[in-house]
Amino acid sequence: MGNKKSILVVLIAILGCLSPVAAIPSSEIDKVYRLLILDSQAGSPYEDVRNSLIETLMERGYRQGDNLEITHHYIDNSVTLGVDILKREITENYDVVYVGGTVATISAKNALFESDVPVVFGAPTDPIGIGVIDSFDQPPKVNFTGVSYPVPVKSRFLFLRQLMPELRRVGLIYADMPQSQSYNRWIKRLLMDDPAFHDIEVIFHPLPLITGDDGDEQMAKLAIPIIKQMNNQVDAFLKPNDQLGARQHFAEVVKTYGKKPLIGLVKKDVVSEWGATAVVFPCLESMGRQLGEMVYELFDGVPIEFIEPKWPAHFGYAVDLNKTQQFGINVPVGILQLAGKNIIR
Repeated sequence: MGNKKSILVVLIAILGCLSPVAAIPSSEIDKVYRLLILDSQAGSPYEDVRNSLIETLMERGYRQGDNLEITHHYIDNSVTLGVDILKREITENYDVVYVGGTVATISAKNALFESDVPVVFGAPTDPIGIGVIDSFDQPPKVNFTGVSYPVPVKSRFLFLRQLMPELRRVGLIYADMPQSQSYNRWIKRLLMDDPAFHDIEVIFHPLPLITGDDGDEQMAKLAIPIIKQMNNQVDAFLKPNDQLGARQHFAEVVKTYGKKPLIGLVKKDVVSEWGATAVVFPCLESMGRQLGEMVYELFDGVPIEFIEPKWPAHFGYAVDLNKTQQFGINVPVGILQLAGKNIIR
């Protein structure tokens, strides 16, 4: 029985994402549904999740220009802008509002909490801390449900421990923004409360948040002297759970100036050779499908109080064997099996 379970876990990890749902002819949907989308920022991970959500709705028979009308805004990580847009747009009688990311979710909390319009959040770090839900896998308390972003902190540190059993000190350089603050609190709580991780220390170092299209690039440049300073203090760098961590530039500067392995946040950190040595990551396509099914259920008349908020359903793994060899890391066979095709040689 144990071997069968292990094989199942490996297959799920390799496949990563949910299979497409059966398509429903759009001719069977006799109403034009209106969806408002508010993304914290352009680009990944919000684009990946949103595209998968829309693809899932299309598989369910919804077509833009036919029976589906979508209005989409970016807010450049500005809560104020997000609130202004939502207050202006909400008079247009949308069937569902979808908000991508932490800042967009905070905007919706400030503008739409306890309103009549159902709000579906996608990829915020801590919807409980934001205050839009009380817990996962229980009915929503108000008009908010959705899927959170991160791999749970304990799962990420278990991955670290498996990959580097002798690891004792981790460097975490992060952008000073709400999702980082929540995630870092979870790390501190884990290290304090779980005896399995009492021997690990995380050295935190904030960077001022810089918004705009090149904000993550500017923040990555600010991280260079900190990376150099941490090189002799840590056994590994951990990519932060924020906008800095989700993009390419920070991985690149660690690759250039770091002397210790970088544990990534997103799949591209390894498979696109951004610079990370290994990563356990949320499957963004699967997350979008979870969210697409939630929006579909709301379109279909299911009350939001029956649609429970969820963690991401699937995680993926990726390893760069060139880098593990460079840093003297012997990758366990189990991690290689989980990584499957996401191995760089």
